[in-house]
Amino acid sequence: MSTALLDYLLQNEPSFRKARLPALYSDFRSQRTLNPDGYQANISAWRHALASIARSGLAPASKSSTTPDLLVLDCDERLVRALESKQYGRPLALGAVFAEALSAKEIIALNDFLTSKQSVYHRAWTIASPWALAAWTLRQLGVADVFGARGDKVPTGRFVVLANLEAAAKEFVDRTGQLTSRFERTFTKTQFSRVFGDQLVEGRTLSATDVDVLLRFLERDKGLVMYDGKTVKIRGPDDDREGRVSEEDASIAQLKELLGYLTHQTGVLSRRVDELAEAAKQAVAKKNRVAALAALKSKKLAESTLAARFNTLSQLEETAGKIQQAADNVALVRVMESSGEALKRLNAAVGGAEGVEGVVERLRGQIETADEVNVILADAESAGGVVVDEGEIDDELAVMEREEREKEEKERKKVEEEKKNVDDEKRSAEAEEVRKRLEAAGTVPENQKKAEKQKDGDAVVEAEADDAAEELSRMTLEETKEAEPQLAA
Repeated sequence: MSTALLDYLLQNEPSFRKARLPALYSDFRSQRTLNPDGYQANISAWRHALASIARSGLAPASKSSTTPDLLVLDCDERLVRALESKQYGRPLALGAVFAEALSAKEIIALNDFLTSKQSVYHRAWTIASPWALAAWTLRQLGVADVFGARGDKVPTGRFVVLANLEAAAKEFVDRTGQLTSRFERTFTKTQFSRVFGDQLVEGRTLSATDVDVLLRFLERDKGLVMYDGKTVKIRGPDDDREGRVSEEDASIAQLKELLGYLTHQTGVLSRRVDELAEAAKQAVAKKNRVAALAALKSKKLAESTLAARFNTLSQLEETAGKIQQAADNVALVRVMESSGEALKRLNAAVGGAEGVEGVVERLRGQIETADEVNVILADAESAGGVVVDEGEIDDELAVMEREEREKEEKERKKVEEEKKNVDDEKRSAEAEEVRKRLEAAGTVPENQKKAEKQKDGDAVVEAEADDAAEELSRMTLEETKEAEPQLAA
């Protein structure tokens, strides 16, 4: 008995805690009526667990399968044994979990999924039969599991897990959003599987069955691709919802696959040429002439094949470029055609050139009429208007000019007075500076003392300042004369 699956669930599923294992592994079917909330919590935990088991690739698979399915769950007795716990045994209500999931279309039988023409999201409005109503009533009362609809027996078969499928489809949309040209959006089924097989489920690769299921889901249920069993085309904004894969799409897909194959072959041949060249060098170093000749011969053959492959690849790439250009031209013509139709409708809406000319002429006529009305009204006002006395206007203007001159004169006198005050303050400061210099020299003339008492008169202050300056100059000359004999001695 292996516990790998249970260990995986304990590590990756929040609902699978050790404290909850006794409830999850018990036969909780009776809680459907006794404890509906607990019943739904256990059902939900197991549904998430089954989706996680399938996505992990750890679920038991058939021996013929080389790659485990990620979107499809193989269900049989092997799955139940893989989920057995050493402490709690087998999950006793796993059959009820599958029944609930099937009823809610959270899991769908693989064959039904692939062959159904209706979307998995379709819910048919049908009238329930009396037998179905009776069975539902008995199940709600917990009296019996009618017709085997409930039980601990797990169904056998392969089931598509819708949650995993939706997650893969979302990842597909995210990864293909930048593909714009028709060439980029077209693939063969093989190329589609090679490009997207390892990108949609993290760390895992989709099996062939997974790819079939995914393409069916994207084409029928999501409307994201067009698929005919061989060619896959991602729908663009201009593609019709009911459109089908065309012959041009099939040709583009085959061309892309051939380009991919030749690119791979050129890589292989290039490595082969390098290996043979190295083998020839080693044979020469070992004096093995026969091996060297064989390696060089094989190298020449490989180079010839490589050149042919490159030539073919170049031609195919040129063809692919022309196809892309032609597809772009088709799209351009369609846009121009739709734009022309839109412009035609707009021109028709305005009435064409003649209609516009008529509108403009009518507008001009109305404007001229309005001008004539204005002229008539102006003449009427002039005829019955008030006579203006020009002399009164002149007198009023003279008064305003005189007031303006008086205002300017007041402003001028104010400025002159402020200037005079500034000059007086400046002269006073100069006189004070002279007095301080005289005090520093030790002699303060009598007239300087008078100046301190008569600071009010501007002329007196200026005269006394001049006298003080002359006295200071005289004292300086006398001191110089007294100092000359001493220097001579």
